Amino acid sequence: MGVVGDRIGPVRSRDRFLHGESVEGSVRSPILSSWQRSRLLGLSPDQSELPFKQDFDPEGRLVRAAQPVLDRLQSIFSGSLMNICLADGHGTVLERRFGEKSMLRHLSAIQSVPGFVFAERFAGTNGIGLTLAERRLCQVYGAEHFAERSQSSACTAIPVRDQLSGHIEGVLCLGYPYTDADPALIPVVRKAAEAIERRLMEQSSARERGLLHAYLDAASRARTGEDAWNGHAIGMDELLQSELEQSDQMTLKQKATELMSADRRAAAEVSLSRGRWVTLVSRPVTSPSGVEGVVIEVLLPEESERHAPAPAPVGPPPGPLSRAAPGPATVPAVAPGAPGAPVSRGADDSAGGTVRGLVLVGEPEVGKYAVAARRRLELLAEASNRIGTTLDVSRTAWELAEIAVPRLADFVTIDLPEAVLRGEESPNPTTEMHRTVVHGIREDCPFYPVGEQISLSPTTPHMRCMTTGQPVLEPELKAAFGWIAQDPEHAELLLAHNVHSLITVPLLARGVLLGIASFYRSQDPAPYGDDDRSLAQELAARASLCIDNARRYTREHTLALSLQRSLLPRGLPEQDAVEVAHRYLPAEHGVGGDWFDVIPLSGTRVALLVGDVVGHGLHAAATMGRLRTAARNFAELELAPDELLTHLDNLMVRLDREEGGDNPAVGSTGIVGATFLYAIYDPTSQVCTIARAGHPPPALVQSDGTVTFLDLPAGPPLGLGGLPFESVEFHLPEHSQLVLFTDGLIEDRHRDIDVALDELRRALAHPDRAPEDTCQAVLDAVAPDHPGDDIALLVARTNAVPPDRIATWDLPADPARVSDVRTAAVGQLSRWGLDESAFATELLLSELVTNAVRYGAGPIRVRLIHDRTLICEVYDTSSTAPRMRHAATTDEGGRGLFLVAQLAQAWGTRYTTEGKVIWAECALAAA
Repeated sequence: MGVVGDRIGPVRSRDRFLHGESVEGSVRSPILSSWQRSRLLGLSPDQSELPFKQDFDPEGRLVRAAQPVLDRLQSIFSGSLMNICLADGHGTVLERRFGEKSMLRHLSAIQSVPGFVFAERFAGTNGIGLTLAERRLCQVYGAEHFAERSQSSACTAIPVRDQLSGHIEGVLCLGYPYTDADPALIPVVRKAAEAIERRLMEQSSARERGLLHAYLDAASRARTGEDAWNGHAIGMDELLQSELEQSDQMTLKQKATELMSADRRAAAEVSLSRGRWVTLVSRPVTSPSGVEGVVIEVLLPEESERHAPAPAPVGPPPGPLSRAAPGPATVPAVAPGAPGAPVSRGADDSAGGTVRGLVLVGEPEVGKYAVAARRRLELLAEASNRIGTTLDVSRTAWELAEIAVPRLADFVTIDLPEAVLRGEESPNPTTEMHRTVVHGIREDCPFYPVGEQISLSPTTPHMRCMTTGQPVLEPELKAAFGWIAQDPEHAELLLAHNVHSLITVPLLARGVLLGIASFYRSQDPAPYGDDDRSLAQELAARASLCIDNARRYTREHTLALSLQRSLLPRGLPEQDAVEVAHRYLPAEHGVGGDWFDVIPLSGTRVALLVGDVVGHGLHAAATMGRLRTAARNFAELELAPDELLTHLDNLMVRLDREEGGDNPAVGSTGIVGATFLYAIYDPTSQVCTIARAGHPPPALVQSDGTVTFLDLPAGPPLGLGGLPFESVEFHLPEHSQLVLFTDGLIEDRHRDIDVALDELRRALAHPDRAPEDTCQAVLDAVAPDHPGDDIALLVARTNAVPPDRIATWDLPADPARVSDVRTAAVGQLSRWGLDESAFATELLLSELVTNAVRYGAGPIRVRLIHDRTLICEVYDTSSTAPRMRHAATTDEGGRGLFLVAQLAQAWGTRYTTEGKVIWAECALAAA
């Protein structure tokens, strides 16, 4: 923070805060959080009394380490109004130094005498208290102090940590007039804190050296016969230069560290490479200065014994050192020869050739720190494999909780905005948090349940971590007044379940706040420390990236799925040729390009389509939409199935070429093809014409329950270009079922395709079921549990137009026969009860038959079909298609098709192998 030269802004903000007004955005987040906690604690700004302790140790370990550093700081700031303060980890001032010694006469006792406690819960916002609360370097300027007495000063404070444990041992604080604030103070106070931390480490090293000297003295006395000592002792260097390989040395050090952390006499048998084994023994040792520690020795047996099988224990049943026990074991050491003592080679008095080697010497606490550090690394390594195994946001959050319980936390809660679960970014995550995960060592702990919306007040550690983007550690929840004030009754319940320490971490990835993860401790009585906070932050950082990847995938998947569903049929068209049911099931991981369609055609016919674009994602969905649109357009041209596939094939080739561009080096982006099946069913003849392009053939379910897969030429997939397709005709009995599907239904890496086809055949062998029931039965019996590809399913039960609803007349190309056809048609309409449609139908037939006689070629066939509409069809053998044009006022003809278009609700031309058909549909109510 830069120099502050004006206190008006902070003073006004502080006054507004004390009057209950919002000061969000005008006050630094740590300061505002501290003000809120101070108000919750019931502190008054004019409070001047602080607790005073007389029992602090002015010659303690921290003070001894800091003395030279404080002397140096006093020299640097000599003559200035600098107040140099050293406090312990509870906020009690241990020592004060002044740049100008005369300051001591003008300052109050609170600001000059050691022993006063400046913890936040007593003094409000101040350098020492805020640093202990935030556990990092903090600066407080002028009116940012909560107490009135400190309004004219500023301070820079930093925690001093034990480099072995990471615990905060104390706080180094520099106080000065707010007008003297200088950014250069930050590196000065950092270097001073680092110097104190190094001296603390040197104290630990000195204690370890004392322990080593005590061990060596004992070994020296043993060699001179002063003490009893079995075997021959060797030094660390000689041990490492022995036949032990590097991996064996690492194994010994790891097991030695575990023995040291046990803080008791113990022994452990360790298996090494090539079938060898050794014994580790821990022995207590006391340095001349009275420091108590542990020495870990390795006992190397005779060369002839190192590769021999371990002997069975003597006396009691197999114990921890027995080969019957899996893996290395740790047992309390007992005197050799004592009743019940396990027999261990190298530890026996008779093993005169045993070689002793020093592996580790130190204090048990150091061993505990080393073991804890190794376990943290193991947890991080395991987390990299176990977090993010899927692209599901909720599952990834669960994996974070599962990896943290119980090794880091006893309970974990994770809160995410609903927008993140949908794959979006939350515009205001602080107000949209929903409980997503609750996981712990037991299920009876009363955390807010999954699915509940979480409302957070500004004083909670959860809100603080979201607003600052930094993890927040609350070592003692019973003293976390901001957390308690959020919901006192709920907090009381958690405290009653012995939940006593909390770390809350923001889930941040790529600058986006995705949620918060909270880690609670209950079984371990020790509060969380900074190492735990760092571990939680690292776990959360890894999980955040995985959650963000899953969120982005969810967004892309949702977009692709929405696009695909928007391109699929919204509803089925009205038609009587077939009774249709359908299902579309997207792939579990990635939307594909599967689709289906039902298209009514002229003459009561219907087209059934099903296809599958190669690939997944938005590109496949978009390509599917283009292909489906093209297929509908080609179907409107009344093309035969093989011709339609040829046009689609050419279209796919052009699309692939366009995607690749003119630069051959760019190549195609992935439109490599699609499979497609196209069927046209005619209910007047019950003939189905089918062609396919590399697609699975449809299944036909007969009325007797027989299921067959139609034998069709496979045809090449669309997009290869230049290869022919072939149509095949089948007669489908009335009420048989034609089942079209994509390969996602039958292809599964865990199942052979023949097995899937058999399952499909058994699921379809129920002809009495409705198409809707058939669709559901097929998905239940055949679809994979976790489909890797889209599934499109279309079931069509065929109907037939009754013969008495069809009227046909054949006539030569003679204009005189037109009147005969009109008369016959009117009579047929009367028999059908369609007298009201007779006039319009008579005009339609007159124009269509006259056109066929004049411009077509005989023979001519006229057909009337009584369906949802009245369909008039005129066949001739000519390939010349009529076209409607605008007739001039002087033209004698050219108005016939215009009249047809006015009388019919639809009309058109379709081609057959023998010629063409001009058709028109007329509403049954037409006059």
